Amino acid sequence: SSSGFAGDRQHVPVLPAEVLEGLNPQPGQILVDLTLGGGGHSRLLAERVGPEGKVYAFDCDPNQVEKARARLVGLPVECYHARFDQAGEILRRLGVKAHGILADLGICSEQLDDPSRGLAFRHEGPLDMRLDPSRGEPAWKLLERLDENDLTRALLRFGEEKQARKIV
Repeated sequence: SSSGFAGDRQHVPVLPAEVLEGLNPQPGQILVDLTLGGGGHSRLLAERVGPEGKVYAFDCDPNQVEKARARLVGLPVECYHARFDQAGEILRRLGVKAHGILADLGICSEQLDDPSRGLAFRHEGPLDMRLDPSRGEPAWKLLERLDENDLTRALLRFGEEKQARKIV
């Protein structure tokens, strides 16, 4: 089917009716999307605020930002490669005061569907596991570098995994 999304399948935002009801975007408003992802929510909001409004959208994944920019051409959306905890400072620097903020804190299915990202069990690919591949190191390098005790501590602390020792 025709998606209107720069040659790829359309990104379908989750809970669109609930998002619109909760934020109630109006023409001319300034809104913030802290998790740009595939751009579905930003599109939905931009269509409601119209050309006199603006949506500022952020994502930690530079690949997602570039894809979303292409998908959102012609809409009043500014996309930024930044973590959502950096958005406040960027908006302050720009002098932006928002009428509403959206944060869809789930993972983007496009990232799971991309074998090169190493985020899913259903695809073969490098064990990378970074949402932002421009930061940090891939998981396979971490596994090479850490010993059993370090890996166990990491699974306990960051994964809250009770079976950490057994898994390692």
